[in-house]
Amino acid sequence: MTEVSPATTVLAEVHEPATDARTAARAREVFVAAGARRDSAFTRRRKRLRWPLGIYTTPVAILVIWEVLAEAGVLGPAYAPAPTAIARTAAHLWQQGVLGPDLEISMRRAAIGLGLGLSAGIVTGVIGGLLTSGEHLFNGIVQILNTIPILAILPVMIVWFGIGELPKVLIIAFGAFVPMYLNLFAAIRGVDQRLVEMARTTGAGRWRLVTRVIFPGAMPGFLVGLRFSLAYSILGLVAAETVNANSGIGFLITNGQTYLQTNQVFAGLVIYAILGLLADQLVRALQRMLLRWRPGFEAA
Repeated sequence: MTEVSPATTVLAEVHEPATDARTAARAREVFVAAGARRDSAFTRRRKRLRWPLGIYTTPVAILVIWEVLAEAGVLGPAYAPAPTAIARTAAHLWQQGVLGPDLEISMRRAAIGLGLGLSAGIVTGVIGGLLTSGEHLFNGIVQILNTIPILAILPVMIVWFGIGELPKVLIIAFGAFVPMYLNLFAAIRGVDQRLVEMARTTGAGRWRLVTRVIFPGAMPGFLVGLRFSLAYSILGLVAAETVNANSGIGFLITNGQTYLQTNQVFAGLVIYAILGLLADQLVRALQRMLLRWRPGFEAA
């Protein structure tokens, strides 16, 4: 039998805690929260030079290329006018008092329809997610509505409610309601069951379980639903204002199409695009505020 010297034993006792410390350090290195990481100054400068405008770098690059091609005559003004020409047209329409009122009407329609759709989607999504009876009551009809395009339901709305403001608002609400319900329902049902059981073993009541475990766990899915609801409400606004409308940005686009004013058509499209970007920034701000507690993956 090989005899182990006391020195070897002491060395083993000395190196074993060191190995454990290195292992723990490596574990802390790998599983560190995204917000806790600090890039070097060189890395931050390199990222800033690579994407100087963040998520707007690509859109701005497209606008620059578009402007260059239009000025060079590659893109004809009747098909794709230059961005500067579109901006001048929008400024001219604003000075004439045309763009301002139409934009105000569109924003009012979008706000009312979005409010109705989000309210209905949140209420039914919570009931359907928390209660089996709510799932049986709402899930089937929402799945049916999810397969119906917004443009397909617009003629029915006009037949039922005429050509006034009500069908336009309902179309926008329809576009916001369906994605909010589907994402919120899936988010609530997707909360980790182990967290629920852990909360129950600590004596948490139903109200505390819902407010402290289920709702925070479903918050990422809710924000995804909000992003889709905002996008689909803008699509609903486009559909509502381009059919049987006499005001709004969609009417401005239709009017420009009728009189072959391409600049006016593109000005309306750019306004819709800006509304979409503003909606995305709103959701990003809410995500930073509401999910501050939740570490996420940080892209390289």
